[in-house]
Formats: sequence, structure tokens, C-alpha cells
Amino acid sequence: MAIPEAYIRNFQTMLRAAAQGDLALLECTDAVTGAPRYVLCAVSLEGSDYVMTPFGHLHDGGPYEAYVPPGGSRLEASSPLSG
Repeated sequence: MAIPEAYIRNFQTMLRAAAQGDLALLECTDAVTGAPRYVLCAVSLEGSDYVMTPFGHLHDGGPYEAYVPPGGSRLEASSPLSG
């Protein structure tokens, strides 16, 4: 299965924003549930206004239990972010 081109472009945009120091983590509210979400955003200026472009939110719970990578085996919890 190939990653859609639009996602690849968004990922490249996010990498550029991070390299330029224009990436932020914002606490937002889920529009459906009202629960807090922690959203990765690119930050830009339009005139004197900041524009936040959301890319996605951080996973609630154990991400190593929520996803199965290509090949079908479970992800290993070897990251300092696990737990």
C-alpha cells in the first residue's frame, strides 16, 4: 500500500516548518467530543496575524498497541515516548 501523495506533501511541509522553528504543539478541543487534543501545527504569518495549520494530533493512550505497521507485527515500545 502506498502513502497518498497529499500526505507526503503535508509531511514535507511539516518537516520544513520544524527545520525553520515554525512548528507548534497546541492544546485544542475536539470539535465532536469536546475532549482536549494536542495538535501539531505549522505556524506562519499573514500580515500581523499568526496562522496555525494543523497536521494531526498526538495519540491518546498506548500508540504501540493501536497501530500495526506494514508486515503485520506489533510496534516495539523502545521509544522514550512510550508509557
